[in-house]
Amino acid sequence: MYQPFDLEGRGVVVTGGNGGIGYGMARALLAAGAGVAIWGSNADKTEAARRALADECGDAARVHGFVCDVGDESQVERAFAASVAALGRVDSCFANAGVSSKGVLLTEMGLEEFRRVQRVNVEGVFLTFRAAARHMAQHGQGGSLVATASTAAVEGAARNSHYGASKGAVTAMVRALAVELARHRIRVNSILPGWIETDMTERSFHNEKFAQAVLPRVPARRWGTMDDFGGIAVYLASDASSYATGEQFLIDGGYTKF
Repeated sequence: MYQPFDLEGRGVVVTGGNGGIGYGMARALLAAGAGVAIWGSNADKTEAARRALADECGDAARVHGFVCDVGDESQVERAFAASVAALGRVDSCFANAGVSSKGVLLTEMGLEEFRRVQRVNVEGVFLTFRAAARHMAQHGQGGSLVATASTAAVEGAARNSHYGASKGAVTAMVRALAVELARHRIRVNSILPGWIETDMTERSFHNEKFAQAVLPRVPARRWGTMDDFGGIAVYLASDASSYATGEQFLIDGGYTKF
């Protein structure tokens, strides 16, 4: 029987898994049978998400939560080691944690603000992927690395040049690592979300002027939700995507095509 999406026995790390897109990914991965470790920088939010996911999947032993600032090298190393100990092995790692920009003009942007975004969105992916790749290469069974980028990586996002730069860097990193890590049977891909309803976008979506300007440009005529990322997460963690690497998967309701 063809069951490529069965993740039973697989271990998966989802950074930023305590809310938004990461939570939607974790929920679907658990439903497909995986054991999941979610990371978050807020301890209370991470524990609340862990409990909610455990209640939903009905198996608390498959859900683990760890506090981690992905921009901090020592915290990433500790969290990854703890995730391996909890899951037994990590077969897929979703570097999803990120921060948004503050909508700043280039001419008014300070270096501190620019670096704040790169620290999490670029360095955080680097540190997370490095830990995961070392582990996967060592256990010799291959694996899947997935970075959450953004449509800002491929379009002009005014007042968000530092955010766009961070997401563009991630997609370039993914392409390079797809080639570099192929000999270890490690696949590396990126997901580019469009306008998704999360805590990060809540203020924008409740701005009537913004909504009236942007929503008509989305062919699907709705905002995305965290559940729109469950399917792609399961696909990229599963054997169904065994020949897909170095790719950008746009999940944007057609926004970038219109």
